[in-house]
Amino acid sequence: MSAIFKSFFAKKSTYLEEVNPMKKYLIVGLGNIGPEYAQTRHNIGFKVLDTLANKENLSFETVKLGDVCTHKVKGRSVLLLKPSTYMNLSGKALKFWMDKENIPLENILVITDDINLDFGTIRIKTKGTNGGHNGLKDIQNTLNTSEYNRFRFGVGADFGKGKQVDYVLGKWNDEEKAALKERLERASAVIDSFVLSGIKITMNEFNNT
Repeated sequence: MSAIFKSFFAKKSTYLEEVNPMKKYLIVGLGNIGPEYAQTRHNIGFKVLDTLANKENLSFETVKLGDVCTHKVKGRSVLLLKPSTYMNLSGKALKFWMDKENIPLENILVITDDINLDFGTIRIKTKGTNGGHNGLKDIQNTLNTSEYNRFRFGVGADFGKGKQVDYVLGKWNDEEKAALKERLERASAVIDSFVLSGIKITMNEFNNT
């Protein structure tokens, strides 16, 4: 084969690898837009993505239905998405970017807060109920399935009867603030593991740690 043809096929192969849907991932961190929500428990999904972006010197761009940036991991393209739809319409943003970038469902990971887990606990699953979480509820309704990868970050449940909304929309206490940096760094490592090693290995390595 001539050098010209070798060069042509090499370029074609590289192009196909770049657009291969199986090498594209969508990581959706759930939260609410606006400075009043930035430091609240309900915005842990945003915080995890921000931690990874800061570590990798990435910048988010405000686009349709959210803030996005692209993270490259060993030949894989990872789209980080912070929806701007507010929590109860998270599915709209997820579905838009999933379809736009032609990303398969198994390559999507949703990051959310969970009051049923102690603060800082990591729990990764491939399916499950929405647990009363409005963001997960909308995603399930939009995708018409509960079988999608989700990463739940425990925020605890230190609230009285009828105070759940105030709690999740409340800010971290001093003890949580002191531990949050380490927990966020651990949580951000989940993303690269998911992309490089897959959901099962990631579950084994990170669950309950």
